[in-house]
Amino acid sequence: MASAYNARLDIGALPQMKTIGVLGGMSNQATAEYYRLINQAVNERLGGWNTADVVISSVNFGNIERFVRADAWAEAGEYLATKAQGLERAGAELLICVSNTMHCVADTFTAGLNIPFLHIADPTGEAIRAAGLKRVGILGTKPVMSAAYLKGRYAERFGIEVIAPNEAEQTHVDRIIFDELVRRDLREESRSVYLDIMDRLRERGAEGVILGCTEIFLLVSQDDRPDFPIFDTTALHVGRAVITAFENAIDRPHEEAFKGQATRIGLVLEKHMFQVSEAGLDHQPKE
Repeated sequence: MASAYNARLDIGALPQMKTIGVLGGMSNQATAEYYRLINQAVNERLGGWNTADVVISSVNFGNIERFVRADAWAEAGEYLATKAQGLERAGAELLICVSNTMHCVADTFTAGLNIPFLHIADPTGEAIRAAGLKRVGILGTKPVMSAAYLKGRYAERFGIEVIAPNEAEQTHVDRIIFDELVRRDLREESRSVYLDIMDRLRERGAEGVILGCTEIFLLVSQDDRPDFPIFDTTALHVGRAVITAFENAIDRPHEEAFKGQATRIGLVLEKHMFQVSEAGLDHQPKE
């Protein structure tokens, strides 16, 4: 009698999901976390040995640092456009970019693509609006904190006012990202700096704070300020990407067998990213 492993498989009966294209390397630490969290989320939906269909283009972060420091945004957009096009050619059916900062050139690097692009601000904007908040702070690189491209998107699409630290505080936040977090150098004194800045944002009327850099969650978490909602763009982006990867991919011959798993897809943000309750908002993955 042939074993299950020797039997011919019905390819159409395999779990169906879109291939997620990850425009990564910004930084390699954030990219590694995206890969881990995406696969974890897919496995929790499908069980067994299942992981995500993913293709990654990991760029040289040194190039990104040079573009940012020189305000060379046109060049950055052109550089990332070639990488995004490569992901589409490699089979990506959905594109995400792991850097809040580089979303300032998203219009450039997505131009001409035939696959959808999931903007990093949108899942976070949805989460903030769902929590009923109107004014939040933001931490990130200097371009994220000082420029209008992300703040404007939160305001125009979600009716959310975003306030940034003052100039001196922005310098501290930015330095810690580039000198420490992108190297996974996690220091207690830097955590204290971030938490003090978050407290001052709260004194200025912020009802929560956006971690607008995809490495910051390595340093601070909801546990550090249980009564002050923290919105982790990394976790929220991953959660929405996984949900999107399964959308319109279930109407296949195995739909009935998959139905029980599919009903869990809508729970990803609640389970992995945040839970609004009387105790506040918990964005950390639950064990």
